Amino acid sequence: MAQHFVALGYQENWWSILTAPFMRNAVLGGTIVALAAGLIGYFIVVRRTAFAAHALAHIGLPGATGAVLIGLPVTFGLGVFCIGGALVIGYLGKRAAEREVITGTVLSFAMGLGLFFNSLATKSSSTMTNVLFGNLLAISYDQLLTFGALLVVLALCIGFVFRPLLFSSVNPALAEAKGVPLRPLSIIFMALLGVTVMMAVQAVGTLLLFALVVTPAASAIMLSPRPGRAMSISGVISVVSVWAGLVVSAMFDVPPSFVIVTIACAVWLVVWLGDRRQRTIARVLDDGAPAMRGPALSDPAKVSTSTATP
Repeated sequence: MAQHFVALGYQENWWSILTAPFMRNAVLGGTIVALAAGLIGYFIVVRRTAFAAHALAHIGLPGATGAVLIGLPVTFGLGVFCIGGALVIGYLGKRAAEREVITGTVLSFAMGLGLFFNSLATKSSSTMTNVLFGNLLAISYDQLLTFGALLVVLALCIGFVFRPLLFSSVNPALAEAKGVPLRPLSIIFMALLGVTVMMAVQAVGTLLLFALVVTPAASAIMLSPRPGRAMSISGVISVVSVWAGLVVSAMFDVPPSFVIVTIACAVWLVVWLGDRRQRTIARVLDDGAPAMRGPALSDPAKVSTSTATP
């Protein structure tokens, strides 16, 4: 019985594909999404809301299928469910322990609702595929305008609440004692996260979203402890992953979402291995430091004897 394997074929006309109008839209749209992910990703890692980010992508799935069911744009359905679910999680889950339970409950209800909507719809199979795996090459000009406006709003909001949000993310107990409003900040942050997830789902899909929104930020935090620098590094990693992913997809005719995620994960692995090696070396040096000081410094009696001898 013959077996057939899929081969990656080099496309000689990849430059003409890369300069096509639909690919320009993909580059612009992917860049906007990557910048948004770089802005919000740092706080996702610091606030330990990676599960919420992953859950919001799946919470948007019933919104997409519901929108198809009633004849509305898929982006509208994604936005309503992503932002609506984020607001519920942000309002009810002020602390991390509460947030995990709330997120799981909202996710379960949303997935059940999505299954119900999918059973009613007859033309949602392609929509389900695009939402699950993304379709960066299908971003339209109108979506670019929407993404650009949302990126500006996201940047302005994060700039406005940056200091109290960072304080409440690093030390929520002390921030609350100092009078920082944790619940309003949680709601604002989750709403901004919902906006970012809504955009990122259309680029890489719900199943691969984690790698674009969270993984570059995790890499950046290992490279720099400073929030501003880490956010910048995260944005650069996300943008480079998107650009390189689109180039490789044009050259070898592979899904861009797969390549984007692979590059982001590869960067994280390299950074993680380097960080682990550096920590191991530092620990070895710390363990060997007392032995390197010598007996004169470790024995005060010998030091006093030697200094008292004429």
